[in-house]
Amino acid sequence: MLNADGMPLHLSPVQAHALIEISNQELSVNQLAQQLNINKSNASRAVSQLCEKGLAQSRTNPRDSRSSLCKLTPQGKRQLKNLNQQQNTLYQQILAQLSAEQVSQLTDSLNQYSRAIAYAEQQQDFEIRSITPSDNPQIAQVIRSVSAEYGLTPDKGYGVADPTLDSLYQVYEMSDAHYWVITHNGKVLGGAGIAPLAGHDGVCELQKMYFSPSLRGKGFARRLALQALTFARNRGYQACYLETTACLKEALVLYEKLGFEHLNQPLGDTGHDACEIAMLLKL
Repeated sequence: MLNADGMPLHLSPVQAHALIEISNQELSVNQLAQQLNINKSNASRAVSQLCEKGLAQSRTNPRDSRSSLCKLTPQGKRQLKNLNQQQNTLYQQILAQLSAEQVSQLTDSLNQYSRAIAYAEQQQDFEIRSITPSDNPQIAQVIRSVSAEYGLTPDKGYGVADPTLDSLYQVYEMSDAHYWVITHNGKVLGGAGIAPLAGHDGVCELQKMYFSPSLRGKGFARRLALQALTFARNRGYQACYLETTACLKEALVLYEKLGFEHLNQPLGDTGHDACEIAMLLKL
């Protein structure tokens, strides 16, 4: 697209992106490399090529004589204007092939993809893995701590009161159940599990999803829920059930976005009678 007919000077993608970045302010090669997420040598080459084309010029950095600052020339500004006009025309032609509904779907998909990229960056250095026996004390502590944070005390019939809380590895050891933990530098910060719902063939339950404060806002809740639902489908479950409470507002919003629907009454007897919201997702 950048080499399309009508452009006075052909630009590589890196050159075009460099042109855009230095249009607003002078940048050093190091700054440009960081902006474009490329190595310093590639950034330096792009700057040199733009200077050779007469689109940019560099000067010694007054704050650091070992580096130089690059900015657009008048010709470079004209070239960038032409580039923007060319790309705008091209994308208008592309979008003209789509209905308004399809454009809306495309916009939503691109926004979702953009958020996924941002979350993936935030999730670096964290690990999602299956629970091990040695994780039992740490995940039990996470569940107790988060429950106390939201006022979900053991005496009120919440999951924190389960007698199996200190032995989750053993609870989820069966083939049709699983529990995952999220760790950072060896420390367990959260987790969630899938297990069959007693008395309901083909229905599993999303259980014990708790995250420490340091884990929140990084997209892990959605990622782990999707991983659990994929496991459930692969195990042949036809539906996934869960129980929650209104004070867990963020979790409730997530479940609704994932497609869980509210039920008028709970399924079976989970022992969590204080969880007033029952939801079901058909798999």
